Amino acid sequence: MKLENTKLLQDPDKSFIVHYENKSFARWHHHPEYELVLILNGRGKRMIGDHIDRFDKNDLVLLGSFLPHEYLCDSEYLHHPDGFQGKAIVYQFLKDFLGPQFFEIPENRNLTRVLDESYRGLQFYGKTRDKLISLIKDSYQMDGTERLYSLFSIFKIICQTREYKLLSSPGFMKPLHNKGDEPIQKAFEYIVQHFQEDVTLKDMLALTNMSNSAFCIAFKKTCRMTFKEYLVNVRVGYACKLLTDETMNISQIAYNCGFENLSNFNRQFKKIRNITPSQFQQLANSSPPAAEESN
Repeated sequence: MKLENTKLLQDPDKSFIVHYENKSFARWHHHPEYELVLILNGRGKRMIGDHIDRFDKNDLVLLGSFLPHEYLCDSEYLHHPDGFQGKAIVYQFLKDFLGPQFFEIPENRNLTRVLDESYRGLQFYGKTRDKLISLIKDSYQMDGTERLYSLFSIFKIICQTREYKLLSSPGFMKPLHNKGDEPIQKAFEYIVQHFQEDVTLKDMLALTNMSNSAFCIAFKKTCRMTFKEYLVNVRVGYACKLLTDETMNISQIAYNCGFENLSNFNRQFKKIRNITPSQFQQLANSSPPAAEESN
């Protein structure tokens, strides 16, 4: 798929964007801004990084900077007699839109953590989603000052919750990890740089100068998965990126991502993505015809 760089129009007297979308949603694209997307009306296929799923009304996702994404509405919304029926509210902001220091102050450490995690895409659920929707749904009708303080209220909610799930694999985009445990950061950096090679637990212990048990506990606490699970997720995420590019065949992709054979690649891929690599490629590159916009 061709990845486009799409930008919404920002008013010259506004520091961030609140956009009411009622035209056909943008195809596979990315942009430097962080993006919060609330679906007001619509149903279809959502692709975020290497994560493919269905979306429906009240779907709420936070997207990191330059994370590729696409929302494709079903035919009943694309080709309705009265025109496109999908509707969404989109917030977009650059990380330094409040100045270079805002997200670096100690009081914002949790907010910064959430923004760092959004490089994989975050889907909110539960009471957190309900609270956020109540703030977002009328925001495009607010004046500039109301929007700004509404955004601060949104920030307050998302920095205090764990009611979200990570969508894309860590290998699709270069992982961003919080400042903290330096040995574990070294491990993450090594995996990202060498995942196409034979990376072992022995390598990790030598790099971090930690015991087996200490490393495994610290790694899982930071990453929410084991070292081996993380390594496979990075490889599968990178494989998904190559599958969407369609520049190599599946066997070439398997070996390019560090898998020792095609059968292991297929098995691990299906375990993580719940579909085979060929099914993922077909699904990722299938799209309905675009809706016609009325003049």
